[in-house]
Amino acid sequence: MPQPQPERSRPARTVTPLSTPSVRVMARDDLHFPLADSALESLVRAALEEDGAFNDVTSVATVMSERRARASLVARQAGVVAGVPLAVEAFRLVDPKVAIRIDAPDGTAVRPGDVVLFVTGHARPMLAAERVALNFLQRLSGVASLTARYVEAARGTKARILDTRKTTPGWRLLEKYAVRAGGGMNHRMDLASGVLIKDNHLAALDGDVAKAVRRAREIAPAGMRVEVECERRDQVAAAVAAGADIILLDNMAPAELKACVELVAGRATVEASGGVSLGTVRAIAETGVDWISVGALTHSAPAMDLALDFE
Repeated sequence: MPQPQPERSRPARTVTPLSTPSVRVMARDDLHFPLADSALESLVRAALEEDGAFNDVTSVATVMSERRARASLVARQAGVVAGVPLAVEAFRLVDPKVAIRIDAPDGTAVRPGDVVLFVTGHARPMLAAERVALNFLQRLSGVASLTARYVEAARGTKARILDTRKTTPGWRLLEKYAVRAGGGMNHRMDLASGVLIKDNHLAALDGDVAKAVRRAREIAPAGMRVEVECERRDQVAAAVAAGADIILLDNMAPAELKACVELVAGRATVEASGGVSLGTVRAIAETGVDWISVGALTHSAPAMDLALDFE
């Protein structure tokens, strides 16, 4: 499977003890990091406290307090970086005097050996913050990297790769941010931000698609799009006739997907989901669907291999 290609190199950006860090220098400009400064600090501080980083017995016992160090946080494999603001916050909370050079902001494609961050400061706090910084970066970069592979597999078609609500509890904003870093698009953020009438909703209405859409229009805020999950062609026809904005084709073979796209004929956005993998996404994209939602982006992404190497 082709790997994401690095974007054009950009100047390194530095966060020093005298600067007020901004997530804008740690991420591609269009990504919109989702956490306010206070929420970012609270989340990272909780992770550091969970790890006992403010009472690192091993580092205190083995490293002199005045010892300084330099270290590079490097990629061990190709992928797309996400989570730099969290890693930077981890180092800064343990040592406010640390200086950090950012070589690969969020959204940057990297190759093995590329430096993501270069960190200079006291050795003890750098060692104490190392695991938490890596945990955030490895998890979110894993999501971004897997997303980039799906985006690359669908390249040349009109299909966009979307995430789902199959996210880690408490991490949804961050994991959906990582999907954007990898070139994907976010589906609805939560149950309150869009109508998605699924099979169980229809079962409660004896399968009446028209009634489900009508009730959704009556209750949902003006302008909110209504989506209907369909497993059969007759449901697709009923959803289009009812005026659904989005038709979700669930677990259909490519030939059936193509037939349903032709049936919809541009009257609604067509989304495919269910059983999508890197081995099947290209065939699905070539059926003409507009969106392909992939739960694996967030529920099954392997951590990206990153490491902090001390000089």
